[in-house]
Amino acid sequence: MDILGLINSFIRVVETGSIAAASRAQGVSAAAVSQGITRLESHLGVRLLSRTTRSMALTESGARYYEKVRHIPGDIDLASQAATSGTAPQGPLRVATTAAFGRHVLAPLMPAFKAAYPRIDLELIGTDRPVDHRLEGIDVSIRIAAQLDDRLVARKIASRPFVFCASRAYLDHAGVPDTPEDLKHHACVVFRYPTDGRFLPWGFVRDGRRFDAQVKPAFVCDDIDMLAQIAANGGGIARLASFVAQPLIDSGRLLPLFQPGSSNTAYAEPEPMDLYACVAERSALNGKARVFIAFVEQALHSETAARPEAKTRRAVRQSN
Repeated sequence: MDILGLINSFIRVVETGSIAAASRAQGVSAAAVSQGITRLESHLGVRLLSRTTRSMALTESGARYYEKVRHIPGDIDLASQAATSGTAPQGPLRVATTAAFGRHVLAPLMPAFKAAYPRIDLELIGTDRPVDHRLEGIDVSIRIAAQLDDRLVARKIASRPFVFCASRAYLDHAGVPDTPEDLKHHACVVFRYPTDGRFLPWGFVRDGRRFDAQVKPAFVCDDIDMLAQIAANGGGIARLASFVAQPLIDSGRLLPLFQPGSSNTAYAEPEPMDLYACVAERSALNGKARVFIAFVEQALHSETAARPEAKTRRAVRQSN
C-alpha cells in the first residue's frame, strides 16, 4: 500500500475542499481519490471524512490526523533537496505567468533554460487570472505588483518600463498630450483585470510622488496584445509593457509619449512594471524553483543591460 500517496490525496482533499477538486489537482479520477480515502480509513481503522452526496467535512479523528500529517509532503520535498543537493535539479516544474509576459518574454527564454537544465520537465501556464499554487500544483508564478497575494512569498526579480503610445494617425487627429493630466481629454485604451473588473491604473511619478492619471476609456479589453493592436490601428492612447510596445514602435506603427528629456516642467515619468517570482511558502523553494527563478532573473537583467536606451527615447515631436 502506498501510504504516502494516500496521505497526500487526503491532504489535497482537505485543502481543496472536495474530492473533485483534489482529483483535478492530482490529475487522477475522482473515483481513484475516493477509493484512496477509503483505503486510508480502513488502514487507520477510523473515519476521516464525513461524506454525503452534497457535502464533506472532517471528522474529529480526521481533523487530528490532518494536523499531524499536513507537513509530510513539504518535509519529503526538503529531504529530497538535502539528499540531491549535489546533483542537477530534475523532475516536473509548473510555472504560471501572465499571458503577455509569458508570450513575449518567458517563452523565448525556455529553450535555453531546457538546455541548461535538461532533467527539469517544465510546464508553462499563461493566464491573467489568479492561480492557486496549492490547488493547481503551481511551483512558481511570475506576477506583477497588482497581482500579488499576501498568502504567497514574493521576491522582485526585475522591472520593465511601461510605454504610453499611440499611432501617428490618432495623434495627428487628436493632438499630442504634453502631461499625464492631458490624458483625460484623449481616447484611452485600457486593460481590465478579467477576475475583478478593475482597470489597470496608469501610474506616474513626478518629483518623487506617485499618482494615477485620470483616463477616459474609449476601448476596454482583458488582453494586452489586443489593446496594442487597437492602439496601432488608431484607436487611442495605450499603456503597454515595453516588450509589447517596442516591436510596434520599431516598425513605426506606434509612437512613444512622455519621453525623458522633455523641456516641459510638468514632466512625469511613467511608473515601471515590477515583476515578482512567487512561491506558496519558503519550503517550496526547492532546487528546481531556485534555478528557474535565478535563470529568469539573470536573463532579464542581461537583456536590460544590453537593450539600447535610444530605442524608447524618440520623442513624438521629433517624429512628426
